[in-house]
Amino acid sequence: MILEIIGDLGYVLLFLNTIILSVGFPKNGKAYKIFTIYTVIMFLIQMSSFVLLKLQKNNLYMSHFYFILQFIFLSFFYLQLNFKNDQKKIIKAGFVFCFFTLGVQYALDCSLFWKFNLFEIFITSFLLIVYAVFHLYNLLNEKKEFYYINVGILLYLFGSTILFLSGNLMVYLSPELNTVTWILNAFLYVIYQLFILFELKKGLPKDNLILRNE
Repeated sequence: MILEIIGDLGYVLLFLNTIILSVGFPKNGKAYKIFTIYTVIMFLIQMSSFVLLKLQKNNLYMSHFYFILQFIFLSFFYLQLNFKNDQKKIIKAGFVFCFFTLGVQYALDCSLFWKFNLFEIFITSFLLIVYAVFHLYNLLNEKKEFYYINVGILLYLFGSTILFLSGNLMVYLSPELNTVTWILNAFLYVIYQLFILFELKKGLPKDNLILRNE
């Protein structure tokens, strides 16, 4: 019951953020637009997984679309920010390394598509955490651009990575412990969406009717 409530709240916040980001899409820069596309795609994946779950169908393979597309769009998102040349080189090298190693892994074992791929989860999340730390460091002496979104990404990825890395072990956990881990993940996702919402409320033009203070 608690898991469903928190999960539904996460879906509502994700939908709200998707709408707000889409409204601001035409009048904002490239980083904003990439993050908007990322949010729309995450919403579509989440809804597809939700429908499959309700139909009692296997939705584990959707995790690959989630992690891979999240890695792609957030990597391009960070490349648009005010990073140093060395940092951008690391992002580009990480991008190539990630897809090369994953390509080799899936070529050797195609069955990974139907379950949680622990290496995929680790490498995509770890690299994004590194990029987020880069941005947080750069913001110490610069304008706080996408500050709250970046903090939300850091918090969510740290927590969710721990959860998903134990994904293949969950079948051995008690139902109570299994539920607790998913509740924690859903809670972290709500926090992440709230950080995005706060960033949008803080940064959107005052004449925006969606979050306008009356």
